[in-house]
Amino acid sequence: MRRLALLLPLAAAFCIGMAASMTSANAQASRTWVSGVGDDANPCSRTAPCKTFAGAISKTAVLGEINCLDPGGFGAVTITKSITVDCHEVFASILNAGTNAIIINFGSFTDARKTVRIRNINMNGVDTGLNGVRILGVGAASAGSEVFIEDCAIDGNFGGSARGISDERTGGGELTVSDTTIRNTGATGIAIIGGTRIDATIDNVRVQNSNFGVAIGSNVKLMINRSVFSGSQAAGIESDPAGEINVDNSVSSNNVTGVLVSAGAIVRLSNTDISFNGTAITGATQSFGNNRISGNTAVGTAPTLIGAVSNPFGQQ
Repeated sequence: MRRLALLLPLAAAFCIGMAASMTSANAQASRTWVSGVGDDANPCSRTAPCKTFAGAISKTAVLGEINCLDPGGFGAVTITKSITVDCHEVFASILNAGTNAIIINFGSFTDARKTVRIRNINMNGVDTGLNGVRILGVGAASAGSEVFIEDCAIDGNFGGSARGISDERTGGGELTVSDTTIRNTGATGIAIIGGTRIDATIDNVRVQNSNFGVAIGSNVKLMINRSVFSGSQAAGIESDPAGEINVDNSVSSNNVTGVLVSAGAIVRLSNTDISFNGTAITGATQSFGNNRISGNTAVGTAPTLIGAVSNPFGQQ
């Protein structure tokens, strides 16, 4: 009996420890849910969804996914681990008056994958928003990191840095923006600061009514395809020294300057319309000879054909 009495507390302690371990293990799910009528005190399951992205992210495992059950405003969020936020086919919104809608801080990531996917979210800064999506990371913290922004709308950022997408990583990484509209930003629609190499792709994107449509810094390699940049007070497309942009099948129209290129930058143009701007091009660009530059108040700097004498258009 005495031996049994001694064993019972040990068994109880073991069971409590196992229960705590199981609770910890089960605290984060690979898929969580938010709802316009949810509650952040819930476990964020499909039958008991959370109310906000911020409430759901703490209950979502690394490389997991947050989905939306029904339409709603799900609040600003800071992302500190690899995750997907996907509200496709559901109206999902973030009102980010006076703040950032989404911050991705790779400096706080501890997982190796370092991948974030944002899909089908409307971000409205209500004229005072700072950034729609702000991406941070210094040195090794952002090296190899990937950000995918798909099917989003970003509007109304006129406070602070006033950007639609602000990629401020200085340790390298990749950025892909597709099927997205960015409009009404006081500074830049898409800003990629660079420093260390950033590989970026913009496909089927509309940037309207910004100071700069897209602007890149040094060591950024940007491919633009099927995109429109219009209504910019400074330039539709801009590159700082040591930046590199290829523009294909796109439009830069109704800007003060269609394409603005600093000395030491490289901008290549193919099958692109540069029309109805104050100045079509300022700075040196290279052309594959199939662009349409028309209706501008001034042409500015005519592009240089990219090929050799035997093949001046550089096409194969």
